[in-house]
Amino acid sequence: MTSTDGLRLLPFRGLRYAPDRVSSLTAVTSPPYDVVVRPDEVRALETSDPYNIVRLILPQAADPATRHRQAADTLRRWRAEGILTPDPEPALYVYEQRGGVLQRGLIGALRLDGPVLPHEDVIPEVVEDRAALMGAAAANFEPLLLSYRGPGTANGATGVIERTVRRAPLLDTTTEDGFAHRLWAVTDPAELAAVDADLAVRQALIADGHHRWATYQRLHEQRPEAGPDSPWASGLVLLVDTARHPLQVRAIHRVLPHLPPAKALADVAGAFRARRLPGELPAALEALAETPGSAFVLSGGPDSFHLLDRPDPDLLERAIRTDRPAAWRHLDATVLHSVLLDEVWRIPDHPSDIGYLHHTEAAVAQAARHGGSAVLMRATSEETVRQLAEQGVTMPRKSTSFGPKPATGLVLRTLDDEGS
Repeated sequence: MTSTDGLRLLPFRGLRYAPDRVSSLTAVTSPPYDVVVRPDEVRALETSDPYNIVRLILPQAADPATRHRQAADTLRRWRAEGILTPDPEPALYVYEQRGGVLQRGLIGALRLDGPVLPHEDVIPEVVEDRAALMGAAAANFEPLLLSYRGPGTANGATGVIERTVRRAPLLDTTTEDGFAHRLWAVTDPAELAAVDADLAVRQALIADGHHRWATYQRLHEQRPEAGPDSPWASGLVLLVDTARHPLQVRAIHRVLPHLPPAKALADVAGAFRARRLPGELPAALEALAETPGSAFVLSGGPDSFHLLDRPDPDLLERAIRTDRPAAWRHLDATVLHSVLLDEVWRIPDHPSDIGYLHHTEAAVAQAARHGGSAVLMRATSEETVRQLAEQGVTMPRKSTSFGPKPATGLVLRTLDDEGS
């Protein structure tokens, strides 16, 4: 890989909350937009502070056009009122999260033409909606999470990070999940050059934020006049060296609101073995973890768990495409989508028919609330994800959840005046 083939992480003039204009930084931050899935979660964030970032990433209105316009108007007003203020000069930002694990990385504007490997498909409707939102506001509200493999030594970008964290941070806050967050600005030309030289020989894997990355690309495509140096030719990311700070990988669970559990079990007969699991959710998850081969837990609520395993080999052979590597064919997510969702239950892959939740308790509760079914999944290893991505093979959408995820609201990026 030559120096022109690698990553270009550009400094930008970050837009941040003025600490004296909000109740606290904790009160104005939020998890990423796709983690805040329940209306009560949105309301709790809205009421924590009038300026909570959720009003920008998930504006509440009757129709999409109104939501997008509302977010743009809100951002404009907050900037005019000094709630959000630009930093004095362009910078890369060292970002640290600490809470059981320590994660450090660099936040910047990543050029879209670099070697960034996706590992999941995206939902076109979600990309179009996020593109309309970001386009109306001319802003990147939250960094997506990318990983890369450095040498594992304190040189290059890692050396810059390790030196920077010895200084006093721009901000230091602890969010409701117990994670401590700190942020520093890197503006020294020699430090920026060291980061640039290191990343110029790296490629990145999208760990979390496929829809946001696709959104950045869509926004650039919509502006054919925007050249390679335009703010629209890059997008806000957090880059983490996983040789230094390995990411955690968790499963993302499915909620099928229109599939009652009794029908789900009846339809699966003959396709999978189904066994009722006694006990509560932790015991069900333990049974799932210990089951070899493709397996899932089907739940209709907090007292209803069935283990689905031992799929019919003929059905697998018939339903799963053969032009993919064996590692892809054996993924739980592949078996779920190709066999259970497409062949057995015949559920269309549409947001109104399949919900994606990161937390098992929330998935089970939502299934019970709708009278539907939750399908609880196991995590896929980062190594499997990376190997498939390097072969150009994408996994079914929402197959993994990498973390810790960056908090939303610590630093934003505007595209109309950029300031870089």
